[in-house]
Amino acid sequence: MKYRICGKSGVRLPEISLGLWHNFGDVDSFDNAASMILHAFDNGICHFDLANNYGPSPGSAEINFGRILRQFLGSHRDEMFISSKAGHEMWPGVYGNGSSRKNLIASCDASLKRTGLEYFDVFYSHRYDGETPVEETMQALVDIVRSGKALYAGISKYPPEEQQIAYEYLKEQKVPCLVSQYRASIFDTKALKDNFPVASANGSGIVCFSPLAQGLLTDKYLDGIPENSRAARSTGFLQKSQVNKARVDAAKKLNRIASERGESLAQLAISWLLSDRRVTSVIIGASSVSQIDDNLNAVDAPRLSPEEINTIEKIAASPDIQFS
Repeated sequence: MKYRICGKSGVRLPEISLGLWHNFGDVDSFDNAASMILHAFDNGICHFDLANNYGPSPGSAEINFGRILRQFLGSHRDEMFISSKAGHEMWPGVYGNGSSRKNLIASCDASLKRTGLEYFDVFYSHRYDGETPVEETMQALVDIVRSGKALYAGISKYPPEEQQIAYEYLKEQKVPCLVSQYRASIFDTKALKDNFPVASANGSGIVCFSPLAQGLLTDKYLDGIPENSRAARSTGFLQKSQVNKARVDAAKKLNRIASERGESLAQLAISWLLSDRRVTSVIIGASSVSQIDDNLNAVDAPRLSPEEINTIEKIAASPDIQFS
């Protein structure tokens, strides 16, 4: 594994981190989840990314992670960088959603209880809710850090204007924003243009999620929609309508570039993100140990040349391909 300094800090994160958004909930195999986490850790992935609502059911990914930690990795806590977040809908009622101080502090306490941890390495505001003053949310993060419930503060998916306000407030409170998390991939470059420059100018590290565009940047959809894939389900973040001809054709072109480099399409997609030195780490999702291994190979892949990067970006430039 290779590691990168996170923004203007002393923290090093692995170039590839493991996210527990899918496949680690109580509807999934606990044994498979444990195997993936242990395999990831054995291969240098020390950053594990959680949120209060990850599952399904919401909260169950944190419960399972805590159980795996206690059973197999309890003596390795200080070698791990564990994050969680709050801001999306978590429990019924008026206070189970949003970016208020009430929600963040209650959520952080509940997440610590579910995982059995004494503290998170970083706790994020998962989103800007469009209503809560940014200052209120950031003060909640400041107090979470000062109370010892987290070592660092982070933000996720904040629009540029609110992102800047967040950085300035946290800096004034002497709890600078360690890391900013954004969705980014070859098929989703909005954050690279709008948010990465703001984060970089303010000394925040950048962690990318959904680097494979929910599976579109793998070989899964090159020949249609598989029966058990995410896009085949009636619910989920990737819909059949999003697996359009333009994206499939682009993926096929990108797959040819990957093949010429001796890589999988997934490895190429991760290599492309890591070619941006502003990026600290790329969060992968996984459903198997073999999938983790495939993604890990991107760390040792030869660097993309400027010509290859230019070709990749031309292929993906069409509005029919870009998600935002």
